[in-house]
Amino acid sequence: MKTLSALIAAGALFGGVQIFHEGNGESVATDATSSNSYRLVANGDEGACAVIRGASISDGLSSLTVSPTCRRLLPGIEQAKFWREQNDGTVAFSANGIDPIVTFSVADGDGYESYAPAMPLLSLAVAGDLKTDD
Repeated sequence: MKTLSALIAAGALFGGVQIFHEGNGESVATDATSSNSYRLVANGDEGACAVIRGASISDGLSSLTVSPTCRRLLPGIEQAKFWREQNDGTVAFSANGIDPIVTFSVADGDGYESYAPAMPLLSLAVAGDLKTDD
């Protein structure tokens, strides 16, 4: 009976490893990280820069890396260190995790559009293979 329990436990462990590595040796975490790279664009492509959503800190709060060149789009945004996602889908960037520097709502299609501050209008989309000014 102990042997059967050990075999079941080993099978469960092996299955769990296969789920997280998709059986090809490449971690699923790597795929998730690449989709956390965004392209921030001002006023319909007048300028662009890179934004990376980092590790989750708590419910709805993640670390954030904003390229220093983003200050050309919105002065002060380069100080943002946190990405806060609300239940309604809005996203806010902040320096302290609370007070937003810029707030985005879900846009048509994939991505987000800023609504506070009202100007400049910023769009945020998954970077993919898009080239930025960085």
